[in-house]
Amino acid sequence: MESNFDKKQNLKERLEFVRFYSGWVKSVPNEVWSKQQTDFLNSLFENAVNYPFSPEKYLKSLKK
Repeated sequence: MESNFDKKQNLKERLEFVRFYSGWVKSVPNEVWSKQQTDFLNSLFENAVNYPFSPEKYLKSLKK
């Protein structure tokens, strides 16, 4: 199966995002980005109950 995934393009896009986001974090007050990060992390924890694997089963699946 052939993949159209371009590793160099992916790396370029990821680095652009990191530069963009780090610039944003530097440009806004700590309270703003800290609140946004807290909301994001809390939503991940709240949604974790919907994940079909236990932590142990997930880690085992990574080793395959």
